[in-house]
Amino acid sequence: MRPKRSTRPALALAVLLSAAPAIAADGFNPERELLGAVAKMQGGDAEGARRDLAALTQRQPNFRLANLLYGELLASLAGARGSTLIDNQQDPLLQDLTEEARLRTAGEKALPPAGYVPNAILQLDQHHPYFIVVDLPKARLYLMENGKDGEVHLVRDHYAGMGRKGYGKQSTGDLRTPVGVYHVTGWLPKDKLPEIYGVGAFPLNYPNLWDQFKHRSGHGIWLHGVPSDTYVRAPRSSEGCVTMANDDLLALKPYVTAGETPVILSDAVEWLPPDQARDERRAFLARIEDWRSKWSHKDTDGYLAYYGPGFTTDGMNLAQFVAHKRRVNAGKRFIDVQLRDINLFRYPGAGEPMMLAEFTMDYRSDNFRSTTQKQQFWRQDKNGDWKIFREENR
Repeated sequence: MRPKRSTRPALALAVLLSAAPAIAADGFNPERELLGAVAKMQGGDAEGARRDLAALTQRQPNFRLANLLYGELLASLAGARGSTLIDNQQDPLLQDLTEEARLRTAGEKALPPAGYVPNAILQLDQHHPYFIVVDLPKARLYLMENGKDGEVHLVRDHYAGMGRKGYGKQSTGDLRTPVGVYHVTGWLPKDKLPEIYGVGAFPLNYPNLWDQFKHRSGHGIWLHGVPSDTYVRAPRSSEGCVTMANDDLLALKPYVTAGETPVILSDAVEWLPPDQARDERRAFLARIEDWRSKWSHKDTDGYLAYYGPGFTTDGMNLAQFVAHKRRVNAGKRFIDVQLRDINLFRYPGAGEPMMLAEFTMDYRSDNFRSTTQKQQFWRQDKNGDWKIFREENR
């Protein structure tokens, strides 16, 4: 009888890839094919896994993780002792690939239940039909649809890498990916870029107003592809950009609108049940509406009570702002403030509960009219009350 060959060394990597994510996209998908082969390995069908991996590496020869797993499986089937994955853990390439394997598994575990909402978004105006959330620690990008029913829906998700030094960008050259709320500003095609960026790039508006307020420096933070001789880059390999397979980047293109599509780069994505998200959205919209109503009714004390210690705007601190508003409001016969196009974000990476409210504000009084794009930054104080601590006019 032919002795049964051990696949234990190859399974050392397969364990890291044990759960295959459900990928809705039709057609060939290298990640799905890889994880399908792993499922066969775990089910004892080593020969079926070998065939699948052979086909995958032939069709996608630059998929380094698939090549490594295929090599491990072949060595195991041949009865080789030891494992390159186990014996060469100090090899930087193997460390990168092992980390990629772990993150792909984490990506499956991070898939939200149907209808769940990423905690970074409480409300998005219908001018933004789609938005992108990147879970930086888990190297996962989610494309979400902002449904007309007021709910959000997952369109697709895939692996995405980040800066060599991780996330939390503060300064030029720190090799970190920023954490925050950004917008795509355009599309740079392949013929306008060096080979390292692959098929193209979506630039982001880093540093945004919050970054500027925090005196963060740097520029050129993009979502971009990879060189033609590479399938994906290591989880931590860019100078601060978010990188992904060229096919994955191109799959985003129909959903992205320059100047409109929000991109949330998050240090901790949580998925909220739709009822919880709805309740939190209503509660915060009620705060903003009360702020607006008190201003419109010239309830200056009630209006100013929404501003907390440490507030700043346009070169004024809280005391200067209060004095200014009391003086201006006292000189008005009437004030009418209307808000539209409201976006509500739970701002990531703040270290404390913080909300960003964006809206268009139409202001009208007996002697002045204006329309401005406003950003308000709210944070929760020790008593649990939400106060405005920064306002920006764009």
